[in-house]
Amino acid sequence: QVQLVESGGGLVQAGGSLRLSCAASGRTFSSYGMGWFRQASGKEREFVAAISRSGINTYYADSVKGRFTISRDNAKNTVYLQMNSLKPEDTAVYYCAARPGSSSTRSREYDYWGQGTQVAVSS
Repeated sequence: QVQLVESGGGLVQAGGSLRLSCAASGRTFSSYGMGWFRQASGKEREFVAAISRSGINTYYADSVKGRFTISRDNAKNTVYLQMNSLKPEDTAVYYCAARPGSSSTRSREYDYWGQGTQVAVSS
């Protein structure tokens, strides 16, 4: 069982930056692939970024590539999402997710989810 708690969301102007954190419980964090997803009001949840267990391999949605960076610190049981050059269309609730083994870009393949953190980008 893994419990995930996101933090770092907030209101920022377009062009600004935020760093989201996701703290995981348990002693086997390094055995989980991790992902970030987001859901805007009235829209379906979509993939943002994912990272392998070791942190070597990362994957991004085209819409955030070059602006967002996913990373993890297995010693701290934490995964991060650095978001730069934010746009109003990045406004959403951001969720982190975990699955045993390799990471995935598909939300249905994740077993554990955090409660989400709101990101709002003003124009």
